[in-house]
Amino acid sequence: MLRATAASWWRHKELRQTGQTGQAQQLERETVQRDLGYLKQAALLPNAHVICGEGGTSIHLGWTTVSTLAPIERFPLATLAVARGTPFITDVIAFANLPRVARDGSDDPELWGPGRSVSLTTYIEMVEKLGARILNDPRFHRSA
Repeated sequence: MLRATAASWWRHKELRQTGQTGQAQQLERETVQRDLGYLKQAALLPNAHVICGEGGTSIHLGWTTVSTLAPIERFPLATLAVARGTPFITDVIAFANLPRVARDGSDDPELWGPGRSVSLTTYIEMVEKLGARILNDPRFHRSA
């Protein structure tokens, strides 16, 4: 899937059409290796998650975000990450409206300000008490 996606990029197609097949293949290999690195991070990082909404789909990997304006069905990298067990948030508005959580796990009534965030797993534990349903729960087995 990753190879087919890399080969379909307009720049790689253009290189093939102009006879620069070797360069196209090299770029495709680099793209696949980069994407495999993203998948590995999504499986290993405790706060990694995929989020999908009207603005597109994003894979959040700590300091790195990989995104597209397309829905998850047209973003194979995100589809693979979710299939491998990365937590998937589909209702962005509801997620954004959930209460903030302070580092000690208590409700943070302030809706703005400096980052007083907690880990994704701590957040999940709080919103679960409020009735949230968790898919691909990172507190349990994640594929490596």
